[in-house]
Amino acid sequence: MMKFNRKQRIFLVGCPRSGTTLLQSLLAAHPQIHSFPESKFFDYLYPDYEPKRRRFWLASRRARAQLEKFLTEMGREELQHCLPWYAILASQYTHTFLNLLDTLTQEQGKSLWIEKSPPHLRRIEYIQKLVPTAQFIHILRQGVDVVASLYEVTRKYPKSAWGKPWSLDQCINWWITDIQISLSYQDQPNHILVKYEELVAEPQSVLQELCQFIDVAFDETMLQEYSRVAQQVSLAREPWKASVSNQIQNANSTKFYQLFNEEQRRYILSRIAQP
Repeated sequence: MMKFNRKQRIFLVGCPRSGTTLLQSLLAAHPQIHSFPESKFFDYLYPDYEPKRRRFWLASRRARAQLEKFLTEMGREELQHCLPWYAILASQYTHTFLNLLDTLTQEQGKSLWIEKSPPHLRRIEYIQKLVPTAQFIHILRQGVDVVASLYEVTRKYPKSAWGKPWSLDQCINWWITDIQISLSYQDQPNHILVKYEELVAEPQSVLQELCQFIDVAFDETMLQEYSRVAQQVSLAREPWKASVSNQIQNANSTKFYQLFNEEQRRYILSRIAQP
């Protein structure tokens, strides 16, 4: 059994529809790495609508419920007894969350885990304070393609995680904000930025760089087993992730020209020119 590294905490973040699930599947196909469906834990621990609790590092009242949901969706309800009943501090819930991921990883005989939840990009400030040893992998994708994908998926699945169809400006603004956040961390040693376009063009080269960053040796199985792993880290209620199991290819620009007319395309290009 591989020696588990309790100090190594890796978070994969990025704007939704940027290739986060593809990269997660490739990394989690490594013999030493375990991963999970999206937890969105820190997004629920520090929601935007509870600024006072966040100011005093108090956990949201929804934190426990989200952990229960996370375990249930993985079929691990028996671990719910590990959740604290009377905790009020964010640090208490974070300790429990990390221990759960450690337990799930050790059960699989793996030495480290990667947690992927795109919303965690906007919670990095809190994650770094609560998890001082955290490392972050950011994936960035061209704005026109992210905007097109967000615009399409929020219309195709409006009652799912997206809540409702997003306006064109919502999609553009979301990408701009997320790109700016990622770029603000590009010079920090515990962060690495990866371009989606480079990942699909030269997957082995990008994965070798990432393996060096997280201090594991590159393994060919990452390119051979990622489609199987993609099914394990995606949930039935996330049909928009189904294509991740397909052969790696660059799908950029296709939706941009299919979904938008010339006027919309010009508007998008003008908005994303200076993120």
